[in-house]
Amino acid sequence: MTRCKVSILTTVYNREKHLAACINSVLACSYQDWELIIVDDVSTDASVAIAKSYEQKDARIKVYVNDKNLGDYPNRNKAASYAKGKYIKYLDADDIIYPHGLEVMVHTMEQFPEAALGISQKVVEDVKPYPFIMQPKETFTREFLMRGVLGIGPTATIIRRDAFETLGGFTGTRYIGDTEMWYKLSLAYPVVKMEDNLIFWRQHDDQEITKGHDTYFYLEHNYNHVMQTLLNPLVPLSAKDLMRAKQKIKKRFSRAVLRLMLIDRKFKIALRIMRSCRVTFLDLLKAW
Repeated sequence: MTRCKVSILTTVYNREKHLAACINSVLACSYQDWELIIVDDVSTDASVAIAKSYEQKDARIKVYVNDKNLGDYPNRNKAASYAKGKYIKYLDADDIIYPHGLEVMVHTMEQFPEAALGISQKVVEDVKPYPFIMQPKETFTREFLMRGVLGIGPTATIIRRDAFETLGGFTGTRYIGDTEMWYKLSLAYPVVKMEDNLIFWRQHDDQEITKGHDTYFYLEHNYNHVMQTLLNPLVPLSAKDLMRAKQKIKKRFSRAVLRLMLIDRKFKIALRIMRSCRVTFLDLLKAW
């Protein structure tokens, strides 16, 4: 197979209910210069059979089955290791891409060759017409001092493969691996904001994001990761803005932990999170 423009990466674990719709959405794309790489993480349902039935019909579709279960982000790295395209486009097995979505994403990235990450998400503070490019300073200012600009999952992004590989891919951290990657990419390269409504993100109970919130993993590990990121001397914020950013993060975290403790009455969980984040009850009250 000659090198395609974009490698669509679909990682699968027990997604027989939605996988066919996901693959059909790729086949229906107006943009056709793609390969679809499906990597099954040892599903126990009919996911592999469904994927292989499509592989038999279209040579651009390749199905791989892991020898052992790797987990979400290690499996995303595994899928990327098979990619041949200039761009990688994650499309989760329970999501779909709209017919025009891939064409818009690829065309937009081609307009901004210096960018490494493209985001399809509309937020209130997008006051310029799409597409537009954000240099690292704007990206981090919006992320930490405004309402945020990187709070999206992999399905809503497209990534330049060489940049992804240069930065070593996902760390493998569960639940927040995408946030870690967006920060690394945004620190080293410009980011492109493009129009929204290019993909459909399906929400249901059996999602990693749901599990991450239910176990309070996001609350704990996002705080630690963000505070660690703000210690990086390469973050393009002034000392004053760094202080403001830390105060904002601490205030939001403190309110969440105090709510968990005083309203939800989940004292043990709150204390565990406080210990992990090296925060005292007095720190919570001060930040409030």
